[in-house]
Amino acid sequence: MELAKILIIEDEKRVASFICKGLEEEGFETDIAYDGLIGKKKALSQKYDMIILDINLPQMNGFEVCKEIRNHNASIPILMLTALGTTEDKLDGFDAGADDYLIKPFEFKELLARIRVFLKRTNSAMLQSNILKIADLEMNLDTKMVTRAGKNIELTAKEFQLLEFLIKNKHRVVSRAEIAEKIWDITFDTGTNVIDVYISFLRNKIEKGFSSKLIHTHIGMGYILKEK
Repeated sequence: MELAKILIIEDEKRVASFICKGLEEEGFETDIAYDGLIGKKKALSQKYDMIILDINLPQMNGFEVCKEIRNHNASIPILMLTALGTTEDKLDGFDAGADDYLIKPFEFKELLARIRVFLKRTNSAMLQSNILKIADLEMNLDTKMVTRAGKNIELTAKEFQLLEFLIKNKHRVVSRAEIAEKIWDITFDTGTNVIDVYISFLRNKIEKGFSSKLIHTHIGMGYILKEK
């Protein structure tokens, strides 16, 4: 089973290290950002299962970071961890899109309990829903049907697999090597253009006739599925 990966956006290195160490001892994978701007970039470019977010951060405060993340990902659990404990502060946090709010100083056991509740809830929702979505594109894993803005899109089995992989990794750049391994179960050969050809097929089917593009190329890095 894949480890849950948690992003910790916290400028106090002692606190960040304490959380990181505790979570890794409990079997989680962690990543740390020490300011709001880097935290936002990590959250939008990589895949995480949960985010722990401080409010008083350099470069960009936690409320702003939370709003930016929510504009791109409505489902990822965000736990605000801060010394600001007034009712107004909490309301601001929830208005920005936070799911929970924990006041410093805190007991690690309480933080861990809240994390487990959110991850269990998220995993349960994922198991119950077999419909993947991004923008106006929907993919039903049970019926194998794909629609965009209500219009039916016919895909081959391999195109379906490729689109499913891109949606499950939306907002994250995936390399050609990763696509080759996951979809074709082969080691990527730099001499072949099969992946680029299939991306072209997919673009033609899910983007032609629509104003917004979903599949974007990062030159020298790979592809990313996102709204803009």
